[in-house]
Amino acid sequence: MASSRIEAEQEPLLGDRTPGSREWDGTESEEHYKSRWRSIRVLYLTMFLSSVGFSIVIMSIWPYLQKIDQTADASFLGWVIASFSLGQMVASPIFGLWSNYRPRKEPLIVSIFISVAANCLYAYVHVPASHNKYYMLVARGLVGFGAGNVAVVRSYIAGATSLQERTSSMANTSTCQALGFILGPVFQTCFALIGEKGVKWDTIKLQINMYTAPVLLSAILGVLNIILILAILREHRVDDSGRQCKNINFEEANTDEVQIPQGNIDQVAVVATNVLFFVVLFIFALFETILTPLTMDMYAWTQEQAVLYNGIILAALGVEAVLIFVGVKLLSKKIGERVILLGGLILVWVGFFILLPWGNQLPKIQWEDLHNNSVPNTTFGEIITGLWKSPGGGHDARPTGCPVDQAWCLYTPVIHLAQFLTSAVLIGVGYPACNVMSYTLYSKILGPKPQGVYMGWLTASGSAARILGPVFISHVYTYLGPRWAFSLVCGMVVLTITLVGAVYKRLIAFSVRCGRVQE
Repeated sequence: MASSRIEAEQEPLLGDRTPGSREWDGTESEEHYKSRWRSIRVLYLTMFLSSVGFSIVIMSIWPYLQKIDQTADASFLGWVIASFSLGQMVASPIFGLWSNYRPRKEPLIVSIFISVAANCLYAYVHVPASHNKYYMLVARGLVGFGAGNVAVVRSYIAGATSLQERTSSMANTSTCQALGFILGPVFQTCFALIGEKGVKWDTIKLQINMYTAPVLLSAILGVLNIILILAILREHRVDDSGRQCKNINFEEANTDEVQIPQGNIDQVAVVATNVLFFVVLFIFALFETILTPLTMDMYAWTQEQAVLYNGIILAALGVEAVLIFVGVKLLSKKIGERVILLGGLILVWVGFFILLPWGNQLPKIQWEDLHNNSVPNTTFGEIITGLWKSPGGGHDARPTGCPVDQAWCLYTPVIHLAQFLTSAVLIGVGYPACNVMSYTLYSKILGPKPQGVYMGWLTASGSAARILGPVFISHVYTYLGPRWAFSLVCGMVVLTITLVGAVYKRLIAFSVRCGRVQE
């Protein structure tokens, strides 16, 4: 007996699915159903590769930048890192608007081609005689611009799934995205075996080494992604009940297709969800940024220890996130997306509250070497450089502990390791739950109409959060310390919870609000 579509979508990502639930009313043929899910799975892969494109070089950017251009400093590194999010922020609304009026293949193929070209440019930034750092800046910005197709992916999946399929599909999308962020650095580590010299191909001036091999792999995967999109992706749109809808993006007209329901989108809910998504990504971006300086200050870890231990912690949080994404698919069917969203925000608040310094024990103070650049990190780039310090670099051991130049080190209690780990676990549970629930609710609020532009703005708000979060935490932490920094974050989360409470009744599906479907 055929299993239901809802149950089938809760199976493994690539499991077989067949139509045949009680919702099945003959409006969607089996062939159309299989084609729809093949297309969605291709976009799961696109989301995965987009994440890999960001993370596959994140650990090697700083040493590569220093190698190709000696004039590059930590501040410029900050711009190189931020350029990805800046490019994505600009591109997301553009690709989203494009996808509303043309077949989604067009913006997807163009965006992936831009990423492929940008990765090839990154592999050649060592060739020019000067201004190499600016070529790298442009390359990473263009990779981010290509990653603006995330808005198209989410828009397509939102339009190609019914209300009952939506949460599971969005959770699968987040799972693929998280896996990309986890596996990207793993690929980079494998390529480190090639070494800095690597292999030279003089004919085309290509140098394949530990810095360029990852982006060349990313470019090859991008080409394969384009081929899959051309061969498999088809335009599909269904309404909230799962019936086919006629849309300008359809390549073929069908007299059996129903018209898109008319009605106004709740703009208050739309704005509130954008704010919510911004805050969620803002908070996690600052948490990732502060890990290295916080652990070095509180536990007197060396740079090598901080990179190793925090890398393990982030990898564990990535695995935890994947498990949460799988779990919310089942839990949302029982308690609903809004409850999970509120629960996730509460867990995030508890995590940062636990992270507040308590007690009388002070951290180890770094008194030595005050005259030699021991001023604490004050910019995004300077904080990030700690992630790329080579374990073998330098023979003189740098002083460890909380720099006395940070006045708060002299009176702020230490954050105990148990506090830190407990906080990381709670934030690692709350963040992925809030992430997937926020844009799942967003897609349901928008309804069956084309969502490209709206998804573009949502992606842009997330990109802005990833830019501003590190800047905010680097300055507040440096000058005021963890007590002020994490107190402000707690206050921000409380305001966000209040916002969710104020618009709670409006965070419902378009069809539910219009009375066409019961919640």
